[in-house]
Amino acid sequence: MPEESVAEAAIAWFDANARDLPWRHPDAGAWAILVSEVMLQQTPVVRVLPAYAAWLARWPTPAALAADEPGEAIRMWGRLGYPRRALRLHECATAIAQRHDGVVPDDLDLLLALPGVGTYTARAVAAFAYGQRQPVVDTNVRRFVARAVAGQADGGHTTRPADLVATAALLPDEPAVAARASAAFMELGAVVCVARSPRCTICPLVERCAWRAAGRPALDGPSRRPQTYAGTDRQVRGLLLAVLREAVEPVPRPRLDVVWPEPTQRDRALRGLIEDGLVDPLPGDLFTLPKGP
Repeated sequence: MPEESVAEAAIAWFDANARDLPWRHPDAGAWAILVSEVMLQQTPVVRVLPAYAAWLARWPTPAALAADEPGEAIRMWGRLGYPRRALRLHECATAIAQRHDGVVPDDLDLLLALPGVGTYTARAVAAFAYGQRQPVVDTNVRRFVARAVAGQADGGHTTRPADLVATAALLPDEPAVAARASAAFMELGAVVCVARSPRCTICPLVERCAWRAAGRPALDGPSRRPQTYAGTDRQVRGLLLAVLREAVEPVPRPRLDVVWPEPTQRDRALRGLIEDGLVDPLPGDLFTLPKGP
């Protein structure tokens, strides 16, 4: 009897252990999957779940979001972090409405041409929404493949062409099965083959993992430093945006001045928000979320 492949073992585990997440439901649809993938970038699942539900309740289609103001997308984004994602998602919805009759395209090149959609997101939508055979590679998949196949502690900070090739080599030929394998690899990397304290004893590949067989060698090179938040411009930007999200009318500068005591950093953060298109300055030293063209 031939040995079970990496994909077969991962899929069998996934079928029995996968988290029940709404974007994995068969009726989720391509738009919902696209929204989830954008929200999940650098944001934990537990924080995404309520925002995802609220977003789709308000904008169940790309056309619905495109018809609203970009500032409303920023308002609904709340405290998910990295709010430029909300702006890019609004631009993406507008492009889908204008170029593709409101339907998320199923062609990889057309997905990659959408605003704010990169290599990972395009392949994730193609695989998870349309059942295509695509190597879907994020930090969790890079780590899982690096350990299971290459015997390395980590897959690096960014996705390289070699990572796509290595992951594609593990995918079954049947597109729908390959898409299932992609989801399984991602889930294993997220909940079992984690960066710190991996749960090797419950991994379906524990007996064939190259990293474990090599004695679980440590990361070769400097480890990643945790990102700080307190006292950074990111924190100040978040505080400023929080005031604007709650406001019904344009906000005068004095109301923004009270959120952070250091004026140089506060002004720099506000300028950055304006430059990024997240805030519109108005005459009279007033500020608001963007209204669009």
